[in-house]
Amino acid sequence: MRLVDELFEIYHNRLTADDEDIDIITFAVLEESDRGDLMKIVEEMKDDELQYFIRLYLIESLKGKFSNHSPESDPFKKKYLH
Repeated sequence: MRLVDELFEIYHNRLTADDEDIDIITFAVLEESDRGDLMKIVEEMKDDELQYFIRLYLIESLKGKFSNHSPESDPFKKKYLH
């Protein structure tokens, strides 16, 4: 992805590449971007990049949903399988 390549070129000699540095870069990009900017990035993605992007989104979103969901709070969940 072009944006990732550009950010890497800018920062690879300046930062340690730990999670905190990567979070800072990511949030800075998002803070400076509007919806149109973000859609342009998505539109410029190759098919494999778009699939990877959506896959990561789905994986992380589902992990969050499952980790925040308590089976006891689900009124439709049966306690017994039979």
